[in-house]
Amino acid sequence: MTLITSEIKNFLDLQKLGYVATVSSEGKPNISPKGTVIAWSSTVIAFADIRSPDTMTNLQNNPFVEINVIDPLSRKGYLFSGTAKIIKDTPLYDDILTHYRTNGIQSPINSIVTVDVSSVSIVTSPLYDLGKTEDEIRLKWKKYFADL
Repeated sequence: MTLITSEIKNFLDLQKLGYVATVSSEGKPNISPKGTVIAWSSTVIAFADIRSPDTMTNLQNNPFVEINVIDPLSRKGYLFSGTAKIIKDTPLYDDILTHYRTNGIQSPINSIVTVDVSSVSIVTSPLYDLGKTEDEIRLKWKKYFADL
């Protein structure tokens, strides 16, 4: 089963920021930004534990996770749901770490989280419901960011 298509993989290769949602043992939500979300296979995404103590604690208690990655200009993206596994000192860890290093990530990596994706949803801005085109939305946000 292919949940992560080549289109989604290419999207993740271009986008540099995603948000990982976990839940603490007390039932409190935790959202943590991650700049390392990648598609590893057609059913697995991964991210690096660089500075993620709350996320790692939460995943040890409850492996269910959602990851949202959105293009800030087009306001389109994906929501991934799945079950996480924290890995370190395994061949898969070594392979993913090599991928990160080859792609310029220099920060110390404590562990890597792989997520067996159970569902992928497309996320779009309500602006599309109003008939706006992607070009119009991109232009709006490019102007907004340029004016900051």
